[in-house]
Amino acid sequence: MTALLEVRDLVKHFEVSRGLVRAVDGVSFTIEKGETLGLVGESGCGKTTTGRCILQLERPTSGQVLFEGQDLTALNERELRAVRRKVQVIFQDPYSSLNPRMTVGQIVAEPLSVHGIVSGGAARAARVKDLLSRVGLLPRHAQRYPHEMSGGQRQRVGIARALAMEPSLIVCDEPVSALDVSIQAQIINLLEDLQAEFGLTYLFIAHDLAVVRHISDRVAVMYLGKIAEMADRKSIYDAPRHPYTKALLSAVPIPDPELEMKRERIVLGGEVPSPLNPPGGCVFHPRCPIAIDRCRSDVPQLLDLTPGHSAACHLATV
Repeated sequence: MTALLEVRDLVKHFEVSRGLVRAVDGVSFTIEKGETLGLVGESGCGKTTTGRCILQLERPTSGQVLFEGQDLTALNERELRAVRRKVQVIFQDPYSSLNPRMTVGQIVAEPLSVHGIVSGGAARAARVKDLLSRVGLLPRHAQRYPHEMSGGQRQRVGIARALAMEPSLIVCDEPVSALDVSIQAQIINLLEDLQAEFGLTYLFIAHDLAVVRHISDRVAVMYLGKIAEMADRKSIYDAPRHPYTKALLSAVPIPDPELEMKRERIVLGGEVPSPLNPPGGCVFHPRCPIAIDRCRSDVPQLLDLTPGHSAACHLATV
């Protein structure tokens, strides 16, 4: 497999009146062609900012974002325009991300027109009809406005709009978190079907490990701007090595009531520290149940523990 996307030491700091917000602080990973990487963490950990930096909606403070070998951080707006056709996004809120004054047909047709993918009104209408059918919508939905549709239907429109550009990579920014649980499964199944059909590559951002489990090939767990652990799906769920990952997994409900009662719960104390003033050493040490003195002073590096399984923890090798 070939790396479609490579993120190298990505940093994004925001200047505010009270100082510097360290939203993303040295994140590195690759995504192979046709793969899904799940990026998981609590609210405020920097996962959405990471996605926005990859899309160049936010310009990184430092680091590189290599897409098909090309560093996107070095491109100007005109040069980025050609790349943006290949890198699309599905937003978290399917209502606010759609123009309420445009019909569904106009929303899906707009990128076809702007990028000159399909010329001619009749050809565009036929393409819109085809795209809607691929995401499970009917031709008559093209005449509707976003407010006339359910949340799941609106998210399908967002997927159709992204698909219209014939992209290689789609950044899915919490695409199911605003939907009912029953609808979440439908959208995830749709994304998997589209990936198989079109050979798509996904960065799937979420805060719910249970959701990520079903769609991801590999999972990266973020905490306060840094990656705490990264491994293939089976390894991260069956044998997590970082205490933060273990705590997240212990909070995921198990359908079997007997197993649910027997398993150990890891309850983390305190709140996530502010990215305005992150702790020294390991950023997780104030909440870590097994922290030692070294954790308070030394920053752990993300190191391979076994092939393909890495963790940023001084005690993960013990």
